[in-house]
Amino acid sequence: MTRLVRIDTDPTFAPKPGAPLPERLISGSPTFKTWAQDDTRGGMIKTGVWEATPGETHSIKGTTFEFCHILSGLCEIEETGGETKTFRAGDSFVMKPGFVGIWRTIETVRKIYVCVYE
Repeated sequence: MTRLVRIDTDPTFAPKPGAPLPERLISGSPTFKTWAQDDTRGGMIKTGVWEATPGETHSIKGTTFEFCHILSGLCEIEETGGETKTFRAGDSFVMKPGFVGIWRTIETVRKIYVCVYE
């Protein structure tokens, strides 16, 4: 088992398709693609590339910690009770456990993600 994993930002294998849960959809009809690339500690840490088409959804992290690095596109994230922040290619951010807010994909977004689950 290697302990050094490269995240391929333009994977050639088929992604897992997805969409927001109906109770999380606010507007639009966004679709998701996930290229899972590493699963460590029995699924407790996951990394890969994720893509979303334009739309607006509720983002609820629960006990999950997520690091994101935007590869392309444009999104706004509004934390409940906080400010709205804009992210585009080259930006990185963390959503900590307990985060609740709104994710607005303005232009199709592709990101690298690292999720740590409790």
